[in-house]
Amino acid sequence: MKVTDKDVTYVADLANLELSGEERSRMVRDLNSILGHVDSLSELETKDVPPMAQVSHRYGLDESKTGTERFAYASRDDVHEGLRKSLAHEVALANAPDSDGTFFKVPKVIER
Repeated sequence: MKVTDKDVTYVADLANLELSGEERSRMVRDLNSILGHVDSLSELETKDVPPMAQVSHRYGLDESKTGTERFAYASRDDVHEGLRKSLAHEVALANAPDSDGTFFKVPKVIER
């Protein structure tokens, strides 16, 4: 599949980006280069490569386990109670400059 100038223009419009003609042509070239590299990866023989849950086992705490089980109980030294507690909904809204009681209210910033 090749990326065309029309594709780049369409995605740029969705992202509300203004690209010059030179930027568009460079983007087409770069995206096609990336897709070409991905296509070349599909030529590699991977049937004898075992599936991996994690590229690096460096961070696994329990070395007797493998894959994702090895990382299940990993924790950070600076967080003593496991995951940090979330800010209570009411407290977050109490500090909001504007809310409707359930959600934050923010000004609209994108005009179409």
